[in-house]
Amino acid sequence: MFVDRVKIYVKGGDGGNGAVAFRREKYVPLGGPSGGDGGRGGDVILVVDPSLRTLLDFRYQQHLRAARGDHGRGDNKHGRSAKDLIVKVPPGTQVRDAETNTLLADLTEEGQQVIVAKGGRGGRGNARFASAAEKTPRFAEKGEPGEERWLWLELKLIADVGLVGFPNAGKSTFLAHVSAARPKVADYPFTTLSPNLGVVNLPDGQSFVVADIPGLIEGAHAGVGLGHSFLRHVERTRLLIHLIDAAAVDGRDPLDDYYTINEELRLYDKRLAQLPQLVVANKMDLPQAKEGLKRLQAALGQENVFAISAVTGDGIKKVLYQTASLLASLPEQTVLAEEVPAVLTPGEEEEKEIKIIKENGSFILKGARLEKLAAMTDFNNEEAVKRFQRLFRLWGHEQALQDAGVQNGDTVKIGKLEFTWHKDND
Repeated sequence: MFVDRVKIYVKGGDGGNGAVAFRREKYVPLGGPSGGDGGRGGDVILVVDPSLRTLLDFRYQQHLRAARGDHGRGDNKHGRSAKDLIVKVPPGTQVRDAETNTLLADLTEEGQQVIVAKGGRGGRGNARFASAAEKTPRFAEKGEPGEERWLWLELKLIADVGLVGFPNAGKSTFLAHVSAARPKVADYPFTTLSPNLGVVNLPDGQSFVVADIPGLIEGAHAGVGLGHSFLRHVERTRLLIHLIDAAAVDGRDPLDDYYTINEELRLYDKRLAQLPQLVVANKMDLPQAKEGLKRLQAALGQENVFAISAVTGDGIKKVLYQTASLLASLPEQTVLAEEVPAVLTPGEEEEKEIKIIKENGSFILKGARLEKLAAMTDFNNEEAVKRFQRLFRLWGHEQALQDAGVQNGDTVKIGKLEFTWHKDND
């Protein structure tokens, strides 16, 4: 089953919690804090595997979570960091943020990889908080939560040659004749509902990959007849073989078919209309195909139209050798990966900034540094709560909330933390 578009959920592993511990050794009556740090959570990493040709596996495993780091222990023992979750995808996979539709990665080369969800760092143990003013801290940090998001994975097949043409033009029959691929073949429109790949091996050692693109129809550039689903697989090809039903079995005019398909390619992506193209008149085993061939050759030039029968194999060898010759003259990589928008890492000042949103009587605080502090604070520990309150005040967020009009009894939200605001009058 060919699957070329899936939605998945990814989550980096949470960091391990820091430990609260103290040295308890004989002859060391004032043993200090010895809680170790938690380990880092694993990243979720997508890696290109050329042996894959479909996104089918993600239909059955939509949620991908990396492991969390181990917790810290006493005697200053740090938790072990978790292994990254390596997820294999086929070449040609594009990764988009499901919420913003932003292109995050365009994975085209073997071994290429991208981190789609970073693991959280481990929380610091209480040994890290010892100071001259506080020699026996009795709190530690919780592990930082790993990143989580929904993604769209979209596959654009990478092939040397794309077979295009109207439904029933004979593309699947052609592919089955020239390669080991066995696409479904039948005498009705839209027999092929998903692309098929085949490898052509010529006697002289030349080889190339051919993609049978499901039949296009007028309006395909606008999505008619699943046009977008089909056309995106033509984008990464280097050469097009345009198969035309010269016998007009379905009552269409062969020359009109030629112009219609090329117009659809142009409207979808002007670059596709500029790709080298072999025009192939098919079904020459039928008597009425001679008239269609004459019309095509008269309009496009006799030397530019190849006559074949995909059923009997007549004329196919000439097309294959011409295809190999053209590919040899083309650059190896004419289709580059789409440019991914630059993702700027927030600077220190941006991390510190907060945004206050008033919504349904609640005050929502958004800011990277503050949300991280809230997520890593153990609110069941009184000393940890006091530290949170002290930093909240020191960083100016308390004053910012008061300036925004917060009153005692109002609800305040920071990430997943929710509490009721209460401040005694001075």
